[in-house]
Formats: sequence, structure tokens, C-alpha cells
Amino acid sequence: MDIPTVPRGRFAFLIHPRSDPSEDLALINPALGLLPGRVVETAMRRLPFKPWVHSTVRAADRPDEVLGEVIGVPLTPSMLLGEDRAMVARRIDQAVDLAVERGAPVLGLGALTAPATAGGAKLRRRTDIGVTNGNAYTAAATAGAVERIAAGMGTPPVVALVGANGSVGTAVARVLGASGAAAELVLVGRTPAALAALAGDLGASWSTEMAACRRADLVVLMTSATGAVLTPEHLKLGAVVLDDTQPRNTSPALVTERPDVTIIDGGVVATPGLRRTGYGMGIATTSSFACLAESALLALADHRGHGTIGRPTLEQVGRMQRYAQRFDGLGFGLAAPTSFGEPIAVHGWSRPPRREPSSQLPDGAVA
Repeated sequence: MDIPTVPRGRFAFLIHPRSDPSEDLALINPALGLLPGRVVETAMRRLPFKPWVHSTVRAADRPDEVLGEVIGVPLTPSMLLGEDRAMVARRIDQAVDLAVERGAPVLGLGALTAPATAGGAKLRRRTDIGVTNGNAYTAAATAGAVERIAAGMGTPPVVALVGANGSVGTAVARVLGASGAAAELVLVGRTPAALAALAGDLGASWSTEMAACRRADLVVLMTSATGAVLTPEHLKLGAVVLDDTQPRNTSPALVTERPDVTIIDGGVVATPGLRRTGYGMGIATTSSFACLAESALLALADHRGHGTIGRPTLEQVGRMQRYAQRFDGLGFGLAAPTSFGEPIAVHGWSRPPRREPSSQLPDGAVA
């Protein structure tokens, strides 16, 4: 007797060139790699570049089906966070149109396409596709990584969350506040009122100055800046940094200047059961950015309608953890630690944290 196939959806996921557009776009057109990045960016501003299909994703248990496609958007970080909001909106809409044309019911927002659309809120008007900013599963993965790192420190660390009043940061702060993994949370951000309110809820301290990170054993970066925001003078001796940002907010020079500091790549999860073909994304093919993994999980669950828009709730974080458990046959979980893409040993990483964040999150039916 034939076993009926469980319905699955399909997703699209938006990415964009990172710090050097000539390097990234050289994958698409080698001639662009011969030009300085500033020349390529000027051309991107002035010429009608179109979105493109960057790579294709298939699930290992159904290799003949396309589960998702990664779509490149012709915008650099400075363009996405710049003043020409009309151009940004137009090009993102063109990419969304391409996703719809190619049959995706779910659209994930990668890197700075999320803050450029107010966490997806500016795309809520789209009724032809469901939008998710990926921040629920990103928050779950980040909190899980913090707990794993803390488990190897012997005693609960002081943890500084940079970007704590942002979409991902707020959820991570609340998960960690419930888990007890940190001896103290230091919330760092740009909005005093929001920081004070969140700190009051969690019994944490807060600051708008990066100097507040000097007390922290573990610093977690979750900002939407376009370059490095963490410098050597912000870190105590032997500090660990989890950089959860894309484009990343740490520079390789920091390792040279502060060899006592350990920098760990964040925002990446293991997805050995998802097979990407096409152009690369700067990470191993057995791993995915957590926001892409959220899009894939929604497609696997045949989700319809919008997913995470704006700030994720703890219920949404818990739901994505349950989806990851539901599809654990495809290997969703924390990726092995790396630093600037290279494998790194982190003490105690193989040991489970003292408490899983999911144990503190509200239960609810899987949608």
C-alpha cells in the first residue's frame, strides 16, 4: 500500500551582497570581480539591476522536489540602510514578485532586508505570499548558543546583549532571563526607554554605551549596523564574543589585536538535510543562516500566511523550536562552532546546557 506524501510548501529567501559587492557579485558575473567595490556599488545605484535566483534548496528525504530558492537582491548594506528608501522598496518588491512568480508561498528576509522592511512590517500588505523575518528561530538558536557557551564556562557568566532592544535581541533577552544561564544580563542598545523597560522586566542592567560590555564574560552582537561596532577597548580579558550579525559586526583584525578574545560565528545552524546547489553563501553547505532555516521549517510544515513579522513573541520562538524537533530527521540544530568560517574549539560545547530554552517557553499547538 502506498503511503501518502505529507504536503509541503515552498519558500524563497532574500539575500544581498555584503561588504564588498564586487567579491560577491563575481560569483554571478566574473567580470564584476575585476572592478573595485565602490565602482560596482555606483553601478548598482544607477543601473536597473534585477533580482536573480542565487541557489536552490532541496530536502534530503525528497531530493527530486525543490523546497526553496535563495534570491539575490541588488542592494548593498549601505544602500539598504541609506536614504533612498524608494529604490530599496522597489528592488525588494521586485525580488518578492520573482518569488511569487516561482511559486513560493513563504518568503524569508535575509540579512539587512529585514530591518529595511521594518522586520517585514512593510510587506504585510502582500497577500500573495507569506513573509517571515526569521527572527524567531534566530532568537532560539542564539539563546541556545549562549547557553551552550555558558555551560562550558564553569560558572554562570555576565552576558552583554548588544542590540538588546532590537527584534532578535528582545526575544533572546527574555529567553535567557527565564533560563538562568547568565549570572547577569547587561542590555546594550540605542533606545533608553525600551532598554529600561526590558531591563526592569528582567532585573537586568542597561546602557546605551558599548563600554558597558567591558564587564561581560560573553558579548552577543545582534545589531543591524553595516560595519564593526566592537573594538578591543570594549572587551575584558579573555572575553568570548558571539557575532550574530550579517554583515558581521566584528573584524578579523580584532583577533589579531586581542588574541585573548574568542570570537564565535553566530546566527548559523546545522541543516545537513537541506542541500543547496548554485552559488555559495559564505557558509558550509551543511549549515544555514537561522533566518533561512526558519523559512525552510515553515515550508516543511506547509505554513500559509505571514510568519514572524516585527519582534518575535516567545510563543513564536517556542513554535520554531517545536518545528525543528518535528523535522529533526533533517538535522536542524546548533552548528559546530566556527570563527570567521574556520572550525574552533569551544570548551564544553558538546555538553548540553543546564536548561534548554524551550523548557521555559509557553506551550501551544503547532500551526
